[in-house]
Amino acid sequence: MSGLRLTPAPRSVYARRIAVGGGLAALLGTLLLGGSAAQASPPAPPSAATARTYLGQLTVKTEGSMDGYSREKFPHWSTQSGACNTREVVLKRDGSNVQQDSACAATSGSWYSEYDGATWTAASDVDIDHVIPLAQAWRSGANSWTTDRRKSFANDLTHSQLIAVTDNVNQAKGDKDPAQWMPPRAAYTCTYVRMWVGVKHTYGLTVDSAEKSKLQSLLNSC
Repeated sequence: MSGLRLTPAPRSVYARRIAVGGGLAALLGTLLLGGSAAQASPPAPPSAATARTYLGQLTVKTEGSMDGYSREKFPHWSTQSGACNTREVVLKRDGSNVQQDSACAATSGSWYSEYDGATWTAASDVDIDHVIPLAQAWRSGANSWTTDRRKSFANDLTHSQLIAVTDNVNQAKGDKDPAQWMPPRAAYTCTYVRMWVGVKHTYGLTVDSAEKSKLQSLLNSC
């Protein structure tokens, strides 16, 4: 294991996925390489009250099939600035004291995973989770989108769609919706469901009946 766990949390048996930051070698601006502390969290999701309203506006529909799906139909990670792609921008944003080299790879820092409460000191222990998984989006309406829209969705830094979390936890989530999986750290439940509903509402994605029921129940407790 390459990272140092400062806060104990259970590890799953899922295979480690080593994600290597990189890009074309280029000098980056002061903001990316050594600027002030970043936002340290995804953009704020809607309030619980607003999320309940949004949930009521979502179309309830049985999930579609996986026919034709591939991750390549959601191009990511896109270049955001200089040599930095979306993953590297989120690592910088969600981490603490993150230092990057001239290719934008994180060379040091720490990352607190809101999903499980673990802290990591190696970027290779951290995944960037799509809160609405790409395959889930495909089955909920993204199969009819243009590639450009799917690219925007997969690299969305404006809404609460991307977050840096423990890699094994992200892999355990897979493409499950909240009726099938929730972050193991209960303190993040309300934030997570607000994020989920906010993104689905923004993109006009559908929910199935079990998913909506679970979201309603969780939001009513927020």
